[in-house]
Amino acid sequence: RKLQTNLEIKKYLEENGITQAFISKKTGINPAKLSLSLNGERRLSFDEYSLICGVLGVNTDKFLKPRLPG
Repeated sequence: RKLQTNLEIKKYLEENGITQAFISKKTGINPAKLSLSLNGERRLSFDEYSLICGVLGVNTDKFLKPRLPG
């Protein structure tokens, strides 16, 4: 199952003309790890997620949806 939050970030970047290379450079997240994450193949750590939100100038709740256990 793809990681929905990561795919939401990728969609936001595409809609706003922001490249993964820019995010990688600004956050220090390895480009390969970032690519895997934004394609839903790897989980972002909360630290990585908060760095991305900081670079984008959005609150950390921007891409998160409430979730129930199970």
